[in-house]
Formats: sequence, C-alpha cells, structure tokens
Amino acid sequence: MSDAASDTPPPLPPSPWERGRPARSRVTPARVPLSRERVVEAAFVVLDRQGLDGLSMRQVAAELGVTVSALYAHVSSKADLLELMYTRLFVGFDLPEPDRERWQEQLRDFARSVRRRLLSHRDMARISMAHVPFTAELLPHVEALLAIFRTAGLPDRISAEAGDLISTYINGFVLEEGMWQDRAAADEAGGSSLARPDWREMAGEMQNYFASLPEEDYPHLRALSGLMVTDSSDDRFDIGLEIILRGLASYLPDPAPSPPSQ
Repeated sequence: MSDAASDTPPPLPPSPWERGRPARSRVTPARVPLSRERVVEAAFVVLDRQGLDGLSMRQVAAELGVTVSALYAHVSSKADLLELMYTRLFVGFDLPEPDRERWQEQLRDFARSVRRRLLSHRDMARISMAHVPFTAELLPHVEALLAIFRTAGLPDRISAEAGDLISTYINGFVLEEGMWQDRAAADEAGGSSLARPDWREMAGEMQNYFASLPEEDYPHLRALSGLMVTDSSDDRFDIGLEIILRGLASYLPDPAPSPPSQ
C-alpha cells in the first residue's frame, strides 16, 4: 500500500523577488458584523452613485453583500433609513451661544454650514425636504437656532417662522444645484439634457438672449441682462441669504431714543 503523501508534489521554492517576505497568510479575514452604522454608510454609497431614485433596500443589501432581510434587523424600512441618513448628516453640528451683536453673522455661518453638509451627498436636499427636524437628535439644533432669533430681539411670531424660512431657502437652493449637476452629467454622458457642463458659457448665452429681447416689451430684462446669472453658486447663495437677513432685521424693534443731554 503506497503512501498517499508521496503523491503530493513538494512545495515550490520561493522566487527571487519573494525571498525575505513573510509567508502569505491563507486565513480568511473575519467578517465585519452588520450594524446600523454600516447600513447607513452603505446607503450613502448607493445614494452618491445612483441618486435617491435608485436607492433601495435591495441595492443597499447588495452593497453590503447581505440579503435584504438582514437589513431589517437594523432598520425598519426605507423611510427609517432615510431618516437615519438625514440625522447622520448633522452629527457634530453645533450652533454657538447666541450673541445679540453677531446674530446675522451666526446665521450666515449656520446657513453656509448646512449647505455644505447637504452638498456632501447627492440628493440630500430632497431627503431633507421630506423630513422634519424634530427628532431627539435634531431638536437641540432647532432650539439653538430659535435662541439666536430671540436673543437678537426678533418678535416671537417672526422667530417662529424664520427657521423654516431659512431652511426652505437652503434646501431649495441646494436642490436646484443638484438638478443642474445631474443634467450636466447627463449631457456629458450623451444624454438628452439641455443643460451644459460649462456654467459660464450658458450664463453668457442667457445674458445675450436677454439683451436681444424687444425693449418695448422687456425693458427690465434688457436693462439687467448684464447683471443676471453672472455670479458663482456661492455668491448667489450669499446674496439670497443677505436679502433674507436684512428682511429679518427690519422686524427688530427700534432702539430706544437716547435721553436728551442736560
């Protein structure tokens, strides 16, 4: 009876370029356990790649290499997943202590920071507009924002509406930015979109078009043609925000008159 081990070929000697290297490990790495955090991270990957319309529980499961049913141990539904993504976006987001003398500057910083966070992932503005920020994780942000309005001296009725006004402006602006980016990407990929990737080129065409309109019918469009669609998205955002802040400032009570000098 022959020894079966004798039929096994001897191991090959190490090649010259592998000498001195440690032996390759054949141990299979441990599988990372599924968690809510991993599900949310995978959802962001799918969202950035396929957009909100392409985000599904099946796609998230495929990204993680698990079955769809495995996700439901950590999230109850797609709506629950979207809320977790929205909440995750504002982790580490803190508003400063309200300052009566710097309230407009604090609101500018707030609006710019929220816009940056929404722009960090595709279609987050759409998700934001579908969710109210009154969860336990986000309520402190709402409270801090209201504190800025009231500390500034704005009337309670205006303070109650101002947060929603600013949030709607930010979401709407970022939503428009995302739509133009998607259309530009479709155009570059050979799609049928009318958008052009070069914003400056399109802005110039729009200005020329406005300037060519009949003056008797469109005097204001002609007069302002050289000033329209000239700024970057950052500049346009800041100008719109400034209009809102100056409007809010108009509701501040008039300062008490100084007593007459003796």
